[in-house]
Amino acid sequence: MKYRMTLLLCSVFFSLNTLTACSQEKTMTSSTNEIFQIIAQQNLPEMKVWLSKKPNLELKNEKGETPLMAATYLNQVQLAKLLIDAGANVNAQDNLLNSPFLYAGAAGQLEILKLCLKSGADYKVFNRYNGTALIPACEKGHLAVVEELLKDKSYPIDHVNRLGWTALLEAVILSDGGPKHVKIVQLLVDAGATLSIKDKDGVTALDHARKKHFKEIITILENAAVRK
Repeated sequence: MKYRMTLLLCSVFFSLNTLTACSQEKTMTSSTNEIFQIIAQQNLPEMKVWLSKKPNLELKNEKGETPLMAATYLNQVQLAKLLIDAGANVNAQDNLLNSPFLYAGAAGQLEILKLCLKSGADYKVFNRYNGTALIPACEKGHLAVVEELLKDKSYPIDHVNRLGWTALLEAVILSDGGPKHVKIVQLLVDAGATLSIKDKDGVTALDHARKKHFKEIITILENAAVRK
């Protein structure tokens, strides 16, 4: 009899715990869905209401995105600012290893990048290529972003990513040698980028520029080499 009673009590206890867990999970899912719907709809008034409840700013959707990451993907500056002002983590990475700071740099989202820089952007958090925000910004010709990042003299300008490239190497290897990339190379040189760093094949940025016949970039790098 005692054994049956024990089994019954255990069964009831287990059922109650299961119901509680399910209820909590459902509540969390509901909360998660709510904020990501608000962001998808770009609904600023509802965002303010949601934030007034002091919610968990770091909850994630199935893609590993926080609300701030989702707002950044949509380049929603006002929503991003509200979240950052409320304390959202600008370095939280999703399943793709993007963070608001890293993605804003790579996508040329200057306003969100500035917000991230003012709110604890961590230069030691890297993307899936083990790269910084600067490297893809240089590749894609996001001149204003490059200028903004290089204002900080402590920025890791010579960081080498998994491909074996620095910002300078990528600005040459993956560019078309056009006006934006010419300016970016000049900015990197002026900021003190190391010219002698080679890629995995032992080729420098100047060597790549010569192979691609980027005359203006060749001139910048040759002049910089002479000065050094």
